[in-house]
Amino acid sequence: MIRAFIETNRIRGTAEMSSGKKEKKFTDARGLRGFRRLAVFACVAWSFAACAADTPEKAVNAPIRIAMIEGMSGPFANAGAAVERNLRFGVERVNARGGVKLADGAHPLELVVLDGRGSSEASLMQLRAAIDQRIGFVMQGNSSAVAAALIAAIDRQNTREPDARVVFLNYSADDPALTNAACSFWHFRFDAHAGMRMDALADVIERDRAVKKVYLLNQDYSFGHDVSREAQRALKERRPDIAIAGDEFHPIGRVKDFAPYISKIRASGADAVVTGNWGNDLTLLVKAAREQGLATKFYTFYGNSLGAPAALGEAGVKRVVAVADWHPNVGGAASDAYYQAFRARFPSAADDYLVLRMPLMIEMLAGALTRAGSADPVAVARALEGMKFDNGFHASTMRAQDHQLIQPLYVMEMDRAGTPGVKFDNEGSGYGFRTLRAVPADRTALPTTCAMERPVR
Repeated sequence: MIRAFIETNRIRGTAEMSSGKKEKKFTDARGLRGFRRLAVFACVAWSFAACAADTPEKAVNAPIRIAMIEGMSGPFANAGAAVERNLRFGVERVNARGGVKLADGAHPLELVVLDGRGSSEASLMQLRAAIDQRIGFVMQGNSSAVAAALIAAIDRQNTREPDARVVFLNYSADDPALTNAACSFWHFRFDAHAGMRMDALADVIERDRAVKKVYLLNQDYSFGHDVSREAQRALKERRPDIAIAGDEFHPIGRVKDFAPYISKIRASGADAVVTGNWGNDLTLLVKAAREQGLATKFYTFYGNSLGAPAALGEAGVKRVVAVADWHPNVGGAASDAYYQAFRARFPSAADDYLVLRMPLMIEMLAGALTRAGSADPVAVARALEGMKFDNGFHASTMRAQDHQLIQPLYVMEMDRAGTPGVKFDNEGSGYGFRTLRAVPADRTALPTTCAMERPVR
């Protein structure tokens, strides 16, 4: 409108100059004053129009930003990149449907990736950066130690600055304490914790009568110690006849050659290894087992994770067992279609790692935002409590008591693609996983000691 107004008057001035001899130049005082008045009016009008245009449009369409704080550099950068792909897949699906509907209209989601470098110190710095940007939703998961530090910092932040509160969405940090003794109103876990995963694995170990001795090998940090403790508890309850042949911890992310550990496992006479290793610590472990021809069975938390199946190859067939909330060979048209949509979005074999709970977390956040009608962290947290979600092949509930997602778990074994139950392979390796045991959601739930303090408003 303003451009048309200026253009109309510019043309009008030109026409007046050409219509008569007395006004052939626009340089007399009266003409100059008129032009100045016109210019001032146009600028003022443009300013008002710009302000009027900016305010409602940006308020309605401004994206709701979600910060992902994860190790995007260093030894576990590949795991961080895999998380980003999964979260971006979820965000894109929500935005393709028009975003989230709040009281003032539709808003897209925006993923903001911050490199926590896998350390608590760097992650806390990135949390501060997210808060300074007024981002109200933070996600992290690839370290329970980092998650614990974030929860403590967010609890302090939300008490001190109630107008800049933050909700923490945890997609992988599995220390049971995070939804027990250290539970927080501001923290929601979308992965099964170590005790839940170990109980699912124990369901299968209990039936494997060939297992007489087990070697526990885990990363030397809070989660690794949780796996060791939970494994000993579950085995004592389910198979008290099984002997613990070894219980060892190694530095996280610093071991380049696991051959010495494989030698110890072999010397112990263990029939099976239980490990919670993930990322390169798992990939290098299974590579060393293959290279040394170790014939023991591996019961893993993440044996189906990025890089592991391709690293194992034929050596993993019927000897590597993993547990997860979902895997590509769960079966059913809806599950297959979802997996194929992910592969179409990320067609590289190296990117073939769909972690269902991550896009599911985005979907549940979108649902909570819509239910709350705003992006206020308190309102969204309350909307998440007790929320049920079902995408057609995976039903889950966010338990209000401790903010632990209750969902099915699958115990699976590695085999060649094309064998019964292995329709899809992993990472183009020719090897995939078949379900050994599907544990219903209600069977995965464990009691909690959480005594949660909730905000007054």
